[in-house]
Amino acid sequence: MSTFHYAEHVETVQRLAEHRDWPALAEEMLRIAVLNDNDEYRERTAVDILRSLPQDDRAALTRALVARYHSVDEERSQARGNALALIGIVAKDLVEDGGLLEARLLWLEGLGAMYILTPPDLMVLEDYELPELVVLAEAELAAGRPLSGAVIGLIRRIVHGGYWYAGPEMVALANKFVAADPVLNPGEAWADQALAELPELGDGWRRLLAHAVSARSARPTTKWQKTGRAVIEELGPPDAVRQTVLSWLPLVGHPRTAPLRQHPYIRHDVNAAFDPCNADALRGLAWLLSLLPPHRDTARALGALAETSLRKVQGLGPRNPSVANAAVLALSRMDGEAALAELARLANRVTYKGTLKQINTALDARAQELGLTRDEIEELAVPAYGLTEVGRAVRRLGESSAELSVRGSKALLTWRNAAGKTVKSAPAAVRRDHPDELKELKAAAKDIDKMLSAQAERLDRQFLARRRWAYAAWRERYLDHPLIGTLARRLLWTVDGQPCGYADGALRGPAGEPVAAAADAPVELWHPIDREPAEVVAWRDWLERHGITQPFKQAHREVYLLTDAERRTRVYSNRFAAHVLRQHQFHSLTAARGWCNKLRLCVNDEFPPATRELPEWGLRAEYWIEGISEDGDTDLSGSGSSYLRLTTDQVRFYPLDAPQNLAMAGTGQYRMLGYDSGAVASLPLDEIPPLVLSEVLRDVDLFVGVASIGNDPTWQDGGPQGRFRDYWTSYSFGELSASAKTRSELLTRLLPRLAIADRCTVEGRFLHVRGALHTYKIHLGSGNILMSPNDAYLCIVPEASESGGTDTYLPFEGDRVLSVILSKAMMLARDTEITDPTITSQLATSPGS
Repeated sequence: MSTFHYAEHVETVQRLAEHRDWPALAEEMLRIAVLNDNDEYRERTAVDILRSLPQDDRAALTRALVARYHSVDEERSQARGNALALIGIVAKDLVEDGGLLEARLLWLEGLGAMYILTPPDLMVLEDYELPELVVLAEAELAAGRPLSGAVIGLIRRIVHGGYWYAGPEMVALANKFVAADPVLNPGEAWADQALAELPELGDGWRRLLAHAVSARSARPTTKWQKTGRAVIEELGPPDAVRQTVLSWLPLVGHPRTAPLRQHPYIRHDVNAAFDPCNADALRGLAWLLSLLPPHRDTARALGALAETSLRKVQGLGPRNPSVANAAVLALSRMDGEAALAELARLANRVTYKGTLKQINTALDARAQELGLTRDEIEELAVPAYGLTEVGRAVRRLGESSAELSVRGSKALLTWRNAAGKTVKSAPAAVRRDHPDELKELKAAAKDIDKMLSAQAERLDRQFLARRRWAYAAWRERYLDHPLIGTLARRLLWTVDGQPCGYADGALRGPAGEPVAAAADAPVELWHPIDREPAEVVAWRDWLERHGITQPFKQAHREVYLLTDAERRTRVYSNRFAAHVLRQHQFHSLTAARGWCNKLRLCVNDEFPPATRELPEWGLRAEYWIEGISEDGDTDLSGSGSSYLRLTTDQVRFYPLDAPQNLAMAGTGQYRMLGYDSGAVASLPLDEIPPLVLSEVLRDVDLFVGVASIGNDPTWQDGGPQGRFRDYWTSYSFGELSASAKTRSELLTRLLPRLAIADRCTVEGRFLHVRGALHTYKIHLGSGNILMSPNDAYLCIVPEASESGGTDTYLPFEGDRVLSVILSKAMMLARDTEITDPTITSQLATSPGS
């Protein structure tokens, strides 16, 4: 607000105070939301007026604020928060007034809902709120009224964060609750569940949780572990201890049961973060689980805890890496196949650098212990999850049976009752007489889904890893492995130099001829880069003939050969330059594909390009990018620190050990800082192995294809101030990339099989669909739509278009844009049946309709 308006506010406060119109004064203070004004020095003027009032007047104003608090809608948390803060300021010295008990309790409870950042890089409690908190809390304790768990939790969080302005009085107050009840801070689902069970569980469990809360270091000390073992021994059988702890962990990450107040200075969702004190308890529980005998349920729970803790919150990043690291450390200290399998799975799923480094260290150490390579340990770590043959297992449970099978990349659990009839769910007799076996089967199905996804990603990265196997070992670890075999049998391989795939119970060449090899014959993944076009087409026909859907693109994999333009630029490629990408989505994609990227912050700092190290080839690939910040309000994140969008530039290659290129934030002017006179030159593109060049450019094509603002159907207005309209239009309906051209070729082959074949044609950059109301053109790169007449734009968000789905056979998984295009085509071919008003309104109002 302006100084002039604020002066008017101060004058109004003075006038209302002089007239002792407390309800109006309370309304004025809340209307201005004085505590949320960024200019703190201005706030003090009005606040000082309130503090200077006589005690009786302050008591009357406090009661008016309490009444106003109760009149505010529950959902208007900001207004209620303002009222509570004002109550605390005005009532600070009114501790002895028994009539203001409700005001004090309201204020304490309101502060109890305050979020405290850890580490304390931002003050969310004003310095004048802390003394009031101490005074009122001590007064309540002196009166024999215990503080609520929410207030105790706030005090703990303040001191836990190491706030320099907390002061000795606050620290002394917090020390009273170090070992007090509740042992956990309430408000999180898992903590509430544990606290609710404690009275029945007994004092031993309270000691266990108190010990878990003391886990404040990166690793448990010998003394901490010794105490932990002693506490566990008091509680009885290890299985009972494990089952109790594991019943709490699935609740971690659930919505808070007592939402915290969203402070205006904090841009991320505070209720998505972990309570820092409870996070210590989770870290301690993970370590304690590793002291128990190893069990597959423990490994599953720790793996899930790591993933939950690394789930990203916009503006915050991973929820709590320290908890994830504790779960990984616990897994690394556990013996057995299950823990190793979880570590191997996490190695292919986790992208957060600190935790991934810890996972890699654990796997490397395990490989060294067993005298194996890292690749071998990851291959041997994949369990069968109860499958007795490739992709299938049958279990008898009484008179019923369960079949656990793999269909594509998903596990399927089907049942037959005592009469041999297939039923939708487990028979009642199974639920009654075999609950443990039923639970294990359901858990195995979930484990299979997670592991298949991780292993498909690992296999997709093997092209650049130059991985080669001996035939006998490859058959055992891949082709005939009960789980991995479901992926390996859908891929193409070269066995002793001969291309083959698996069909009709054997390895076969493209003409169906059986393929055999000696035990030591070399095996590699087949790649189309060095194959004749006729062979590639033959394998695509083979896949369709056998109805095989590959777990990722292989026979249909895009191949990126040098262009004339790249021969002219010689040492860099501009093929994917001048795109506008969503930074955070780009960042996630790079991590998933094995690249190293650093989020661009709008600060005075230097940043490297996105890089992928290729140690097997002695190379490093770089994709040069820079942040866009023409307008700070619309181009930066809510916290104002990171760019929302990037613009892209060159792709270059360097020797693996070349010095790092760096550029200042907000510029793409990369140079090897400190090496101006002897910088290492980027390598000529024609010297890069064709496979490396193709796979790197394929990754970059993926980054652009997924993260570009051009494939967002809601950006037809060009985004903020329409600045990106030209780019959006050129990308949404422009020339096709290599992946879009592959999509075009595949659709041409698939169209005759579709039920809407007579209404569809592939022409140039578009799939044309003839509906009853309009003819539609779906761009094969972005999936965006133009419709007749006059190529009017039709906005359909993917969620709406995918609701109907499609059963069309596809020869590979993972192309979301292709699925979106097919779903849109199916819907638009029957445009008179569309009921979604956001779509029908556009169909009815298009020009010329």
